[in-house]
Amino acid sequence: MHNLKDLPTGADAPRVVNAIIEIPKGSRNKYEYDIALGIMKLSRVLYSSIHYPAAYGFVPGTLWDDGDPLDILILINEPLATGVLVEAKPIGILRMRDEKENDDKVLAIALNDPTYRSMRDIKDVPEHMLLEIEHFFQTYKKLEHKHVESLGWDNVLSAQDSVRRSQELYKKSLKKRAAKKT
Repeated sequence: MHNLKDLPTGADAPRVVNAIIEIPKGSRNKYEYDIALGIMKLSRVLYSSIHYPAAYGFVPGTLWDDGDPLDILILINEPLATGVLVEAKPIGILRMRDEKENDDKVLAIALNDPTYRSMRDIKDVPEHMLLEIEHFFQTYKKLEHKHVESLGWDNVLSAQDSVRRSQELYKKSLKKRAAKKT
């Protein structure tokens, strides 16, 4: 069985990355990839009456401080289905802390959607859209009595640096796994 989290990050990473969609824009369902089963699984329905403000998923071949692959939100004009691979261009990153761990979210545009093609950096995104995304992540776990803290937005270069760093963390984890097997 193939593990989606082990797919390549992308031939042109960190400028363009592969992203696996877990949650379509507008959904209240929180899907997560289950490695053991090799399928997407419903983790929970959000407790609050808000929905994901963009397509949400992860960048394969990466690992972040929270022990999961690097999270990514993708701006795209049309809905995306769960499990789809999308080539995405990072344009910024939302720095977050979730239960005492860094849980940053890369913001990207779908490479093949002409609607957002002119966006190259976080400064190109309408301010209200950034506020909506940040508000979502600050509030979506409140009714679960979990605290999430936003540390603010950072630019495209920081997003690309985070992709590189997450690739290195992933490579180190592979070496540790291999060492345990021997």
